[in-house]
Amino acid sequence: MSHRSSAARTALVVIAHHRTDSLTAHTARRTAALLETAGYRVDLLDLHAEGFDPRMNVADQPDWGNREKPYSDEVQAHMQRVLDADVVVAVFPVYWQSVPALLKGWIDRVWNYGFAYGRSKPRLAGKRMLWLGLAGATSDDAITEGMQTVLETNLSEGIAYYCGFSYSSVALLPDAEERPQRIDAEGNLLVGDAVAGAEREAQYAEFDRRARKAVEGFLTAELVAG
Repeated sequence: MSHRSSAARTALVVIAHHRTDSLTAHTARRTAALLETAGYRVDLLDLHAEGFDPRMNVADQPDWGNREKPYSDEVQAHMQRVLDADVVVAVFPVYWQSVPALLKGWIDRVWNYGFAYGRSKPRLAGKRMLWLGLAGATSDDAITEGMQTVLETNLSEGIAYYCGFSYSSVALLPDAEERPQRIDAEGNLLVGDAVAGAEREAQYAEFDRRARKAVEGFLTAELVAG
């Protein structure tokens, strides 16, 4: 890993949501601010706002077996942003215990064979990754434990470590919905009434606190490793 000071490092913060007023976008902006305060130069990548097309296409797989194959101009620009980053932070809503299509498509197209994997010396080696997943489940719902495990397996083991990242952390942030959602013992989804007023403010203040704690914990791990 690079031994540059944090002041010289770059963090790529990737937002995977279609609304700029979403809690996901809010969390991404707060995360970017925390990273800037910690001395990082932040490259904020809003996939939807930048019009990124998550669908794989022939231009990005003209010859699958060729590690030196050319890629589309759009993907090459995104590859450079990943290369320029010491830290990558993905902020996304959890869909079906996974990432949304927008983020998955970005990984499919940009973290391509020959670039992110398929080489004995990975180009992304030494980089560090934080996955911030916002979940509608409540923090006391037993499903969150299994969701955390699934995300860690898919994202850290299946993607980040496979591509040579030296560290990957998944932070699951439950209670992201106004209406509390939980699964009962029979497997039924129970949706409660929307919170409002002071209760809503308290809920989102607690959500922000947990999100901040996840980012600060990641940065502490950065300092220890560095």
